[in-house]
Amino acid sequence: MNGSNDPGRQPRRSHETSDANVRNLIISGVLLCCLVIAGLLVSGVVFHYFVGHQGLGPPASPFENVRMLPPEPRLQVSAPKDLKQYKAAQGEILNSYGWVDQNAGVVRIPIGRAMDILVQKGLPVRGATPAKQGNLRTSELKSAQGARKATQDQTAMGSRPEEARE
Repeated sequence: MNGSNDPGRQPRRSHETSDANVRNLIISGVLLCCLVIAGLLVSGVVFHYFVGHQGLGPPASPFENVRMLPPEPRLQVSAPKDLKQYKAAQGEILNSYGWVDQNAGVVRIPIGRAMDILVQKGLPVRGATPAKQGNLRTSELKSAQGARKATQDQTAMGSRPEEARE
């Protein structure tokens, strides 16, 4: 008996006796490269066709020509413009007189004038009586406006405010 058909016996294990077919591997690789190149060429032709025949116009922005505003918080469409407007509004508040609370008689004064008043009166010291609130009352506003006008008049005449105080 041969023993190869014997069900109780394990077949003999060994390495492959033949190599992979190199010719078929090379053909498969070349075919794959040709398909990739053909796909790229077809994609390029289709892309250039649609670019030339289909005008898209300006790029659409979801924030242009909006009829109804979305709920808060909204995204900024033009951050530099918004920042410029914000700085202008803050500069206007910092450099002008105005009411903070008209019923209580509380006003705001320009920051330059506030610094002048602070230099004249000084900062509060510990242990001393509590300092008044930082907001000026209506009577102080009028005196501050008069002093500011006098300073502006002196500046217009050619003298500096420091010289006028001495």
